[in-house]
Amino acid sequence: MAKYLVIVESPAKVKTIKKFLGSNYEVAASNGHVRDLPKSQLGIDVEHGYEPKYITIRGKGDILANLRKEVKKADRIYLATDPDREGEAISWHLLHTLKLEDKKVSRITFNEITKNAVKESLKNAREIDMDLVDAQQARRMLDRMVGYRISPLLWAKIKRGLSAGRVQSVALRIICDREDEINAFIPEEYWTLDVSLKVEGEKRPLIAKYYGTTEGKKVISSKAELDAILKDLKGAEFSVTEVKKGERTKNPPLPFTTSTLQQEASKVLNFSTQKTMRLAQQLYEGIDIKGSGTVGIITYLRTDSTRVSDEAEKMARDYILKNHGEQYVSAKQTTVRSDKKIQDAHEAIRPTDLLRTPFVMKDSLTRDQFRLYQLIWKRFVASQMAAALYETTSVKIKAADHVFTVAASKTLFDGFMSVYTSDDDEKQESNVLMKGLDEHTKLSSPSYEEKQHFTQPPAHYTEASLVRALEELGIGRPSTYAPTITTILARRYITKEAKNLYVTELGEAVNQMMKQAFPSIVDVTFTANMEALLDKVEEGTVGWKTVVENFYPDLDEAVNVAEKEIDKVKIADEVSDEICDVCGRNMVIKYGPHGRFLACPGFPECRFTKPYFEKIGIACPKCGKDIVLKKTKKGRKYYGCIDNPECDFMVWQKPTNVKCEKCGYIMLEKGNKLVCANEACGHVTEKAKA
Repeated sequence: MAKYLVIVESPAKVKTIKKFLGSNYEVAASNGHVRDLPKSQLGIDVEHGYEPKYITIRGKGDILANLRKEVKKADRIYLATDPDREGEAISWHLLHTLKLEDKKVSRITFNEITKNAVKESLKNAREIDMDLVDAQQARRMLDRMVGYRISPLLWAKIKRGLSAGRVQSVALRIICDREDEINAFIPEEYWTLDVSLKVEGEKRPLIAKYYGTTEGKKVISSKAELDAILKDLKGAEFSVTEVKKGERTKNPPLPFTTSTLQQEASKVLNFSTQKTMRLAQQLYEGIDIKGSGTVGIITYLRTDSTRVSDEAEKMARDYILKNHGEQYVSAKQTTVRSDKKIQDAHEAIRPTDLLRTPFVMKDSLTRDQFRLYQLIWKRFVASQMAAALYETTSVKIKAADHVFTVAASKTLFDGFMSVYTSDDDEKQESNVLMKGLDEHTKLSSPSYEEKQHFTQPPAHYTEASLVRALEELGIGRPSTYAPTITTILARRYITKEAKNLYVTELGEAVNQMMKQAFPSIVDVTFTANMEALLDKVEEGTVGWKTVVENFYPDLDEAVNVAEKEIDKVKIADEVSDEICDVCGRNMVIKYGPHGRFLACPGFPECRFTKPYFEKIGIACPKCGKDIVLKKTKKGRKYYGCIDNPECDFMVWQKPTNVKCEKCGYIMLEKGNKLVCANEACGHVTEKAKA
């Protein structure tokens, strides 16, 4: 019997896919890329046709040796790497590295790791799509050119260890531009005026908001204007002039794309983009389900399409009909096609089987996997449900020449909101009006509430809002959002406090140099146009070498000019309050391969260093010295005394300045509660609201 070999990227998929195929199939993993441009040089022959020089990635020798053994035994080979540009390129690299040119080789792709999807892909095997490969090659080469030509310049002019990137530099520019907007913002004063009116026959007052005059809407910009309005209203009669009733529908959300999943997981679950992608990868590659074995429970996670297959739509409609009733089934398909060719071969991110409800899956998933899966499951079901329907009422109230308004809404039919609501959805009825309110209603006893406000600057970017901005501007692709943010955080160009992203002094220096020396690289429009060009390469309408040939000469010239004309920038090290044990100077915070450490500024005369620990401003309950944030070897955070090992105080939760009411020991933060660190006491109390 013929022997078949299926090569996938991730070892996590091997077990899952092997289970779906017969005994004459062997499944092996390449562990991602096997070939790349060399790390030690540019790796592109810019003088001879821009040919890339690919080499085997260090450490892949054993994996390739094992794959070669399996190749020898196989009569046919299926390359089953991920269904995107990068996956196509990995398949092409495997073809050359394993010398498969004379073998029977086919490319297969599946959008979900389920038995039906994998078996169907074998029936639709094809050749490697060289347009996809060329688009990925062009992207890789452009990124390499930017990184390897500009990074050494940053080292020379600012600080060693910095890097520039085609997408990361634009992301940094976007954050810096927002910081500039915030810094330049001048608040403007405005006032709001509410009136509380007694309604005849009602105990509850009617609250109306100031709208303007009978001539139109008016903003109250000063206390003088407000006082003038109140003077006009003194003794004026209030009367209802208009009651308008209507209906409003709220359409269900589209199913998740990579970008919208990252945004919603950040808002609802407080996950970083990196964490969201890591968990989604696990759900896609396969979860061990009791009684079913290992199976992928969501579709491919890197997509910007909101399309779903006909089978998935039918599955959703059948589920909704059975569990919610006919009125909850959407009258029309709510998904739309993406205008980008690359991802429309994909579907939106959805569960592979709706009968695997979050409740059914809970015992098979970790807490965070469960929370993300539940979000994906609910969003997909909601996307195929009927719209929510509201009754709206708007009331106009006149006094003198001034107009006040009241707006209210009441849910007539909850539709998709019975399954899924986001922060933007109305989760409850708003300002429900009393019945029988009309032009004859008598209003009396007005009392006013006036409030001063100031316009607010634009909000700092969060990971979620930065992903949305990158997507809207057409910068990067679904696979690049998380690594881009991770990189600029790791380089310390930006820092994250709570959810907000702030630019560091280092980030400002890098951005200023990039804007001065390489304006096109950090130009949002230029970068978006480059992404569009790469799409054209994939479509086969533009040659990949054309893109590279047109890009490199300008970059080379800009680097040569910058080397001569850009001045060196000095970034001072952050000074700590720790004193050098050897010479008594204040130590400075340095950054090494394993994170921050303290070093004497007297280097090279004084070479004393010691670990850097972040103080949290709370004293150790055992010895009175500082409690610091530490990490285990596996990266898990904990809090311990700075005087360890002399003092053994250590806890996993963050200590607070609050003392236990029962025993006087320190309390620890645990979600919305405070828990006594003394296990023998165990007192729990609610956390004070900020």
